[in-house]
Amino acid sequence: MSMPAPGHRIPDQVLVIGLGNPGPAYAGNRHNIGAMVADVLAARFGGRFKSHKAGADIAEGRLAGTRVIAAKPRSYMNLSGGPTAALARFFKIPPADVIVVHDELDLPPSVIRVKQGGGEGGHNGLRSISASLGTKEYLRVRCGVGRPPGRMDPADYVLRDFTAAERKALPVDLENAADAVESLISIGLLETQNRLH
Repeated sequence: MSMPAPGHRIPDQVLVIGLGNPGPAYAGNRHNIGAMVADVLAARFGGRFKSHKAGADIAEGRLAGTRVIAAKPRSYMNLSGGPTAALARFFKIPPADVIVVHDELDLPPSVIRVKQGGGEGGHNGLRSISASLGTKEYLRVRCGVGRPPGRMDPADYVLRDFTAAERKALPVDLENAADAVESLISIGLLETQNRLH
C-alpha cells in the first residue's frame, strides 16, 4: 500500500453507496455494477446486509482501519438521493466522506476511475444524490461499462445484463473497484488517482 498523500485525513467512517436498481430482475444489469461492488466490500469485511430505516440495505465493518457503511439503496436509481442523504444524516457522515460507486458510459469496460465532484454525465443516480446532498462534492468510483453499440439508447444499454464476455472479466473488475474504494479511504483521492490514472 502506498503512503497517504500529505494532508490526507483518514476518515473515522465512510459511507459507500453502491448504485443499482432493486430486485432480481435488475441484478445482472450494467447499471447495477455499483451494488455488485458493495457486495464485494461487504464480503471483504465480513458484513451482512440488513434493512435500514433510511430505505437501504446496509452492511457495516472496517477496512483500512476505518468504519465502513456499505449501502445499496432500495429505491430505483433515479431516487437514490433520498436514502443516501438519510444515511449520511443518520451516521453523521459529511459529503466528503461519501463514496458513490456507479456505472460510467464514458469509460471503456474494465476501466476504473475516481474523482470528487464534477458533473453527473446524464447519470440519474448521481443527479439524485447531488440534489439530495445539496452538493456535488462527494467521491465517485466510476466503473466503465462502455458506450452502447450502434444506435442503442444508453438507457436501454445500462439496463441490459453484461454479455458473457463481459461477465468473464467482471469478478476482476469488481475487485479492482473495491480496491479503489479502499485506496480512497487509506491514501486519499490524489494518490488513488495517481495509481489508477
